[in-house]
Amino acid sequence: MRLVCERDDDFKPVTLATRVETADSLLSQTRGLMFRRSIPEDYALVFPFETAKTRDVHMLFVFFPIDVCWLVDDTVERIERLNPFTGHAREKADTIVELPAGGADELSVGDRVVLEE
Repeated sequence: MRLVCERDDDFKPVTLATRVETADSLLSQTRGLMFRRSIPEDYALVFPFETAKTRDVHMLFVFFPIDVCWLVDDTVERIERLNPFTGHAREKADTIVELPAGGADELSVGDRVVLEE
């Protein structure tokens, strides 16, 4: 499984992560990246939700900075770099993607991000 960025122009798709974990249970969504000491550069944690609504991301007990992408219908609505322990942000989303800091550098609002098998 890999996470890929696609655009409508002549842009070649970019692989954002080849190690993808899905947080699809309440427990895994609540825990997120808390208490982990690091994540690989090619890693993404994807939070799929059934509907789009305002979603919060906090960095309590996360020991490293991350890039967070809020998606609605696979389209990037917001990208934010959050700092360890103190970071917090919210935006409307039906999917949230957490990447290592710098992992979203090639993304822009409006890009499509899809999970490929």
